[in-house]
Amino acid sequence: MTMHEQAEYQLQAFMEFLRVQQRVSEHTIDAYARDLNRFAQYCRQQRVTQWNEVDQHRVRAYVAQRHREKKAGGDALSGKSLQRMLSAIRSFYDFLIRRHQFQQNPAREVRAPKSGRSLPRPLDVDEMAGLLTAECANELETRDLAMWELFYSSGLRLSELTALDCSDVDIAAGQVFIRSGKGGRSRYVPVGVKACEAVGVWLGVRAGFAEGGALFVSRQGKRITQRSIQLRLAQWAHKQGAVERVHPHKLRHSFASHMLEASSDLRAVQELLGHANISTTQIYTHLDFQRLAAVYDQAHPRAKKLKD
Repeated sequence: MTMHEQAEYQLQAFMEFLRVQQRVSEHTIDAYARDLNRFAQYCRQQRVTQWNEVDQHRVRAYVAQRHREKKAGGDALSGKSLQRMLSAIRSFYDFLIRRHQFQQNPAREVRAPKSGRSLPRPLDVDEMAGLLTAECANELETRDLAMWELFYSSGLRLSELTALDCSDVDIAAGQVFIRSGKGGRSRYVPVGVKACEAVGVWLGVRAGFAEGGALFVSRQGKRITQRSIQLRLAQWAHKQGAVERVHPHKLRHSFASHMLEASSDLRAVQELLGHANISTTQIYTHLDFQRLAAVYDQAHPRAKKLKD
């Protein structure tokens, strides 16, 4: 086995480890594979042929190169993506260390440049009502409405919704079981009355498309893809007269923002969203503050700008 073949074998072994033992989602595995293959390409360009030849200097130089590409307008990574890339490299070397193929992790002390946090604009309650109040013209639109209601009712991720099986939804109990959320964490999430009704109607017609298995299926009876959901939601929003692009994550953002605004319970919203760290959930407190700041600017006599 050549040195290049050995390095490639180690990469494939890591991917299999993630898939079988860690039960990481296919989405994460694909992202890690892209990151590590690109890093491997960089190493070959630097005449580094084995993973044990990589040191902290090499990793830091690679991160700096990708960051410069961003400034130059090339095929760049955002700050968040740079962090994910480093996470992939760290995880891979931790894997090699556990297999006694390496002694220290060269990416352990390397940090990605920070980037500004972009705050999403959620749909307000009236906009959500306009999106979800619609007559379904056919069975597929019945399915679509059930998906949108479930997104907004329970704050699901796109990957979580596509992974749902019929057995994961308990309409009588008003809950849905997320078997494998981000990081492999499972959780039960409440489902509102409107979403339960919409899912129930879909289940009534779903038998004409498929038997057992996936909750949401395509016209061919196969589990619906994430891309199909994105396209269907964009078409639905346009049909309902939405003035801006609507994507599945915006429905999740809207759920979180509305829940936090009504309850002020950050911990509860964290659990509902399936966030491992509350710092991730805190982005929605910034969203709520922006709304309060806008109200303040409009209402407070000392906040109003002087007229010319």
